[in-house]
Amino acid sequence: MKKWPLGVFASIDAGLGVQLEIAHELGVSTIQLHAPKMETRTHDKAEQFLARLKELGIRITVVFGGFEGESYADIATCQRTVGLVPPETRAERTREMTEIADFAHILGVDAVGLHLGFLPHDTSDPMYGEVVSVTRDVCDHCKGNGQGFHLETGQETAEGLLQFLSDVQRDNLFVNFDPANMILYGSGDPIEALKQVGRYVRSVHCKDATWAAKPGEEWGAEVPLGEGQVGMEAFLRTLDEIGYDGPLTIEREIPQDPQRQKEEIGAGIRLLEELKAKIGS
Repeated sequence: MKKWPLGVFASIDAGLGVQLEIAHELGVSTIQLHAPKMETRTHDKAEQFLARLKELGIRITVVFGGFEGESYADIATCQRTVGLVPPETRAERTREMTEIADFAHILGVDAVGLHLGFLPHDTSDPMYGEVVSVTRDVCDHCKGNGQGFHLETGQETAEGLLQFLSDVQRDNLFVNFDPANMILYGSGDPIEALKQVGRYVRSVHCKDATWAAKPGEEWGAEVPLGEGQVGMEAFLRTLDEIGYDGPLTIEREIPQDPQRQKEEIGAGIRLLEELKAKIGS
């Protein structure tokens, strides 16, 4: 595999990502896949999907879990509803995450990803220990499938994430680094954070954002790649420094406007190609 193949965050059904046909039109060779609905996660559907991917010359690198009831309306709502942290939904979502991992295994994908949710900042909080335990359970299930488990960045500082990774103590627990999320959530400078967690990074999102007036209290704004405050050249140069040579997966969450999505992602692809050439990829 060549260094830094380009990809997009994609969807089989009505999910967050672009449709496969758009991914093909954009000329990318890889996708991260938003896990399809439960009724679509079957052997037959997997075979059909793999056949379609083969026709298009696209391969899946990570399958991402997501759950009913999650909302990113604002930071407070996100804290209450996202991932495996909320205790009311944790058991059912953990079970579903293992099912998603099994579906990814059928697809031949060796990595699954997830927004874990907002961890308690106090590591002595009983909920912190509960989330450590459930993350170990998911890691162990993935290990049985020969898979890594990638936690997406954003909701924690780099220091908090490093502490959590250390506490879980699983050698298949890694990071999907999304630089824009660090800005959107107000959790730290993305380039410095990447340097800190670099040894754990196994997948990335190429996404851009601008800081909120009150970081951590209100959302920053997601913007087209290259128009925000991440600094995409610095991001790629830092990826080069930490030795990351995997896919560069563009995520642009405007599925309600596929034409605009295609145009913005197309511009993002051109930007990344220019930067790859400049950096020497």
